[in-house]
Amino acid sequence: MEASNLGAPPQPFSTPSSSVVSLDFQRLKAKLQTYLRPEDVGRVEAAYHFAADAHTGQLRASGEPYVSHPVAVASLVADWHLDPQALIAALLHDVMEDTHICKAEIAERFGKVSAELVDGLSKLDKIESRSHEEAQAENFRKMLLAMASDLRVILIKLADRLHNMRTLDHMRPAKRRRIASETLEIYAPIANRLGLNDLFRELQELSFSNKYPLRYQVLAKAVRAARGNRREVVGRVSVAIEELLPQWGIAAEVSGREKHLYGIYRKMVEKRLSFSKVLDIYGFRVIVRDVPSCYLALGGLHSMYKPVPGKFKDYIAIPKANGYQSLHSTLIGPFGTPVEVQIRTREMHHIAEAGVASHWLYKEDEKTLTELQQKTHSWLQSLLELQSASGEATEFLEHVKIDLFPGEVYVFSPRGTIFSMPKGSTPVDFAYAVHTDIGNRCVACRINGDLMPLRSELRNGDQVEIITAAHANPNPAWLSYARTGRARSQIRHFMKNAQQDESVALGERLLNQALRPHGLTLGQISTFAWDRFLRDRGTRHRKDVFSDLGLGKRLPAIVARRLAQAQDMESGRPDVVKPKPAGAIAIRGSEGITVQLARCCQPIPGDAIIGTLRKGQGLEVHTHDCPNVAKLRGDRGRWVDVEWEADNDERQFDVGVRVLTRNARGVLAHVASAIAEEDCNIQSVHMDNEQGAYTALNFTVQVRDRMHLARVMRAVRRVQEVVRIGRMKADGRVG
Repeated sequence: MEASNLGAPPQPFSTPSSSVVSLDFQRLKAKLQTYLRPEDVGRVEAAYHFAADAHTGQLRASGEPYVSHPVAVASLVADWHLDPQALIAALLHDVMEDTHICKAEIAERFGKVSAELVDGLSKLDKIESRSHEEAQAENFRKMLLAMASDLRVILIKLADRLHNMRTLDHMRPAKRRRIASETLEIYAPIANRLGLNDLFRELQELSFSNKYPLRYQVLAKAVRAARGNRREVVGRVSVAIEELLPQWGIAAEVSGREKHLYGIYRKMVEKRLSFSKVLDIYGFRVIVRDVPSCYLALGGLHSMYKPVPGKFKDYIAIPKANGYQSLHSTLIGPFGTPVEVQIRTREMHHIAEAGVASHWLYKEDEKTLTELQQKTHSWLQSLLELQSASGEATEFLEHVKIDLFPGEVYVFSPRGTIFSMPKGSTPVDFAYAVHTDIGNRCVACRINGDLMPLRSELRNGDQVEIITAAHANPNPAWLSYARTGRARSQIRHFMKNAQQDESVALGERLLNQALRPHGLTLGQISTFAWDRFLRDRGTRHRKDVFSDLGLGKRLPAIVARRLAQAQDMESGRPDVVKPKPAGAIAIRGSEGITVQLARCCQPIPGDAIIGTLRKGQGLEVHTHDCPNVAKLRGDRGRWVDVEWEADNDERQFDVGVRVLTRNARGVLAHVASAIAEEDCNIQSVHMDNEQGAYTALNFTVQVRDRMHLARVMRAVRRVQEVVRIGRMKADGRVG
């Protein structure tokens, strides 16, 4: 915590602050005397006086003498029965940051080990960083690397953070929220990773109350109100368990507990439940003498109350990564209320509450380490490996975060910004996580420097670079692999708006074309005719009619006939007008969503084409010889006469080409070179299985028109190894 060098203001209470601090240390001293030798207690007391002198005149934000904070941290450390070196470091953990004391002086007075611990806990004095985030990451890296060499560093730091969180009330709201977020993201997960369950839960609760104070208050009030209603259930369950287990020959301690508010809040958020739907806010803990008794107790409880399917977890057979062991089961208790029960041995309970601190060993042979210590040791060693593999501090920190949150995927932007993504996320999800505009303009991506498909699944530690284009738009196909709600909703929102605009424009063109046989244009249709048509059809706006036409929900010929009839009634002209050629709709091939080139036949400028209106999807353009068009001969009302727009130099069109070659070294390179020389891009290529002395190369190339494709094919034919080349047809044939 930050210290102030200002003199102490007058205190409203009569007791001098020095005596309060002295009293605090006396309590700490009494705690130390229960497990330390007298000479070690003396060394710790000397460290206290040294810290008190160093922090003289410094106050906490609450107005208390600053030394009260190190004493409180040392008291928390003493609860874990840590050694004198750790206690000395706890008392001195801020002297290097906030006073003139240096590392060498601490080493001279209290030993090198304590000095190293204090150094590991101290922030870097000067960091030339581009941002506050990088400076923060650099300090975390220093602390975590010190932790890797000596676990006492992080234990002291966690005690420091816990006391700071307990006394956060005197900070500004913005600073409280920042510290609370940092605690939730880093320190609470580290406590959980080390198996410090009580510390983990308290850090979560304190962070929740400071980050979301109003939500915390509302939820706390709701839990208090629910207590009275559920007290009878809790009592009945406790008595029932205590009476049942002795009948099975099981000696057990039974205790009921209220679930933590943050756990209830997360459940409500993640499962989108109201508080009334979160019924299992109470849990029970059953502590037995050995492992077989755990399973016997489980059987007894399942015979008494029906278990909820899918709500049983065996952490004894398969412990958590932090060494936690217990049986978890959710039962249907009295009045249909769900009840969560945890069953464990005394030793398991000790580890669950104190974690790695429960088996404190230093300078012991690795062979003597418990399973918990071995797992912790392996994780600490992995930090050193991460450090060697990571460049910047932000990358290292987030690699650590990945390990702390194995259920999530952490990826990096090119600038080192870290994004937390759900498992299964793709670059599309990442693009929208960065910014909506980035997502909407996304055309390609690089993952770890390599061009990759947008449907690629992201992995922990990937660096993702999104490539954008000014005129690009979201692709409807993205919805098939986008995982996050943000990405999917933004894609749908854009598609809906874009499709609406495009379908209106296409609908106007289609209706204008359909009116020509009636001797009319869209501009000649009177307001009277439109009002009559809209009234008869129960439609409010012309745009709705145009949109329906563009999406194929209405047929242009029928709408044109109804409008022509209404126009004739107003003008008094004959109902039958000499039909005129309707004319074709000019197609560019780049209209967007409502005008699409069929994937089955891949038409390109120069091909004879025909359009079909697909209900809800708009106009789809096929080649005349496409087999799928032949299937639609019976539905002539949905055919639209289309033609290619004359000027179309910029647009590139995908087309499939199959090349049969003799097997020879470098043949693929020769063919690719011939294609590239004709200013043609290769979109994709794959090879069929070898057929004796020949191999089929299937290319998807991008061309401007049929003439461009012809030049490309002539160039490929000139390659010595090429036997045959042809354009891929919709049915797989080559022509």
